[in-house]
Amino acid sequence: MSATTATAGYDGPDPIRSAARGRGWKEPSILPGFRLTLAYTLLWLGLIVLIPLGGLFVSSAALGWEGFWHVVAEERALGALRLSFVTALVAAAINAVTGLLLAWVLTRYSFPGRRLVDALIDLPFALPTAVAGIALATLYAPNGWVGSLLDPLGIKVAYTPLGIIVALTFIGLPFVVRTVQPVLEELDRELEEAAATLGATRWQTITRVILPTVLPALLTGFALALARAVGEYGSVIFIAGNIPYVSEIAPLLIVIRLEEFDYEGATAVAVAMLLISFVLLFFINAVQAWNRRRIGNG
Repeated sequence: MSATTATAGYDGPDPIRSAARGRGWKEPSILPGFRLTLAYTLLWLGLIVLIPLGGLFVSSAALGWEGFWHVVAEERALGALRLSFVTALVAAAINAVTGLLLAWVLTRYSFPGRRLVDALIDLPFALPTAVAGIALATLYAPNGWVGSLLDPLGIKVAYTPLGIIVALTFIGLPFVVRTVQPVLEELDRELEEAAATLGATRWQTITRVILPTVLPALLTGFALALARAVGEYGSVIFIAGNIPYVSEIAPLLIVIRLEEFDYEGATAVAVAMLLISFVLLFFINAVQAWNRRRIGNG
């Protein structure tokens, strides 16, 4: 009796696959080249990511722990770090809400100019950040088209933290829309119809059917928008005004330290940004993993 015949109708684990898995830690594959591609991946990751980041830590280590803490805990550095991360979080949260709404409109409705709106969303990707910063600063300045309307109301955008949020929202929006849009396009509308048939309200359909499916992609878009906003420089410096303790971002402070030939101080602030970014992204990934387990168990 052949092995195929002997295992016909057997629903248990494949003994051949189980034995192959027991001999190693990778899944068997009919395609060759696993070791080569893994070595190339690790080499490329090391050259592009790990070695530069390692050099950053080595350079900042020359200060020692006390010197590092003295640079990072300085009032100006703390203010710049706080401003960069708070405005980035606010902008990413705004993009998470508006990006979800835009993706929903683009996937569920047909209207004149839909393709034009869809193309305009990618404009921040193609537009140089310096050009975006100059345009926003001109638009929201006290004598600009929008700024002149807001100024009588006591709302000042340019040269304030609010202007930084506007710039970061502008450059981060496409990350959320383009991450959520494919998930909404693949979402089966029959699930919504079934929920309505069973008596669910529109709010219940959104919170219990649509959001659980879209949430992983939405968190990914939020993380991408946050990562882009934290390190943004070109579109911010023109509208921020760069006033120390008021509207000075951490990337600008790093550039100032480099211009002063304070390389250790610049790397210390950069390491602080890197560590805070890592903690935030780790937390977001943990929330994503928890959500996937919750959906799988449900």
